[in-house]
Amino acid sequence: MENEEINEVIDLTGEVCPMVFMKTKLKLSDMNEGEHLEVIINKEGITDNVPTSLREEGHRIIRVKKINDKFSILIEKKDN
Repeated sequence: MENEEINEVIDLTGEVCPMVFMKTKLKLSDMNEGEHLEVIINKEGITDNVPTSLREEGHRIIRVKKINDKFSILIEKKDN
């Protein structure tokens, strides 16, 4: 799914888990259903917690990918 269109990118490297989730959720609230948000983080543990919480809210996680020393989470916005 590397050819998925990315509508927005936010860099949250250096943020801790609760803030990554909250800032991601806030950004998604400004987007339209079906748009894609890429979130860049630098802590591996967050790649478990944040996607799980976003799935529980109804969003689709397209991929979680390691890029050098960072991680990319690609999310498809779903209206709840």
